[in-house]
Amino acid sequence: MAIALAQRPTSVLRLGGSRRRPELDALRGLFLIWMTLTHLPTHLSDYFNQPLGFVSSAEGFVCLSALLIAHLYFRQAAENPEQMRENLWKRSLRIYGYHVLMLAFAFTIAAAIAAHTHRPALINLLNFYLTHPVTAVAGSLLLIYCPPLLDILPMYVTFMLITPPILVLAVNKGWKWILTISGFIWLLAQFGLRSWVHTLVVGVTGLHIPLQETGAFNLFAWQLIWILSLWIGASSAQGDLPFRRLPRLAYLFSAATCLFFIGVRYGWLGNRLTQQNLGVFLDKWQVGPLRLLNLVAFACVTYWLRKIVSRLVQVEPFLTLGKASLEVFCAHVFFVFSGLALLYGQVDQLHGYHAVILVIFTFTGMLLVALREANRKRQQRSRPVAPQPNDAPSTG
Repeated sequence: MAIALAQRPTSVLRLGGSRRRPELDALRGLFLIWMTLTHLPTHLSDYFNQPLGFVSSAEGFVCLSALLIAHLYFRQAAENPEQMRENLWKRSLRIYGYHVLMLAFAFTIAAAIAAHTHRPALINLLNFYLTHPVTAVAGSLLLIYCPPLLDILPMYVTFMLITPPILVLAVNKGWKWILTISGFIWLLAQFGLRSWVHTLVVGVTGLHIPLQETGAFNLFAWQLIWILSLWIGASSAQGDLPFRRLPRLAYLFSAATCLFFIGVRYGWLGNRLTQQNLGVFLDKWQVGPLRLLNLVAFACVTYWLRKIVSRLVQVEPFLTLGKASLEVFCAHVFFVFSGLALLYGQVDQLHGYHAVILVIFTFTGMLLVALREANRKRQQRSRPVAPQPNDAPSTG
């Protein structure tokens, strides 16, 4: 599939503008709300967990983030690769800093609440840290130990670090081999590549962290989603989106595919075509082949209906939340931990006014964080920049 998606070398193509796309920010805001409603321990999670087949907010958020990064930086990768590397590595360091802050919160406040109140939901999330604190801290700083809910940012850091060389290679050689290698790694991930690499890492580092404690996401599978999205984002920066070359029949087939997977998701197609029977082929963490097909079909349908989707999402609070996605994501994790701290015994969801209050506080807090970040950026842009000693006066 990756070979079929490849295009000719980008170095011979005319590079277009690379301005920020508000519709992509708005979609990220939508996916943040979707993700939050899925993670909060309320009855709403039953409705927002994969409501449109086997596509979750995580896939959407990863796709949009990679697409936006490539759209913004692909031209710079061609014209000033050193500056592009510096910019993206600074972004990686910033994301890593937020990850460390989230770990500090989890390993101090959340762990103390778990230990003193014996809340099963929190204990299950932090069980390895509570029993092996030194190994857990060292492993988490090295992005090896990734507790649930805290495993997305390490994946982002890893993907951000590999993005600069990929963009430079794409500028010079095109996407054909990049997509081919990415597809091959995804295939190996379906047959145990992660377990083999985990054994190797444990042997090298001496940190005996079980595989299940390294995060739910199989990075060797999820990298295909990131690479495909980088390719689409780079193509959009050139004004040459791959979706435009698809025949109309492909969009109709994609819509039928999405309807099929929605039927499987809700058990409308009989006892054999169910999520349980298809199992690993629909696995989220491994990005099983049928799940990948569903994601590609969903992306095609979204592009097909892009004008309608754009009108629907380019409203508040989606735009504001999407522009501060990193800060808002961290805020959502804080409120999810708070909700889990309220659970007791075998209760796995909050009900009644407890659930209502949690949802209201969560989205109010997320919006306040986004507004604060928007105000900070606005003040930063309005602040005059002091000229450097080697700055020459403008002649134009």
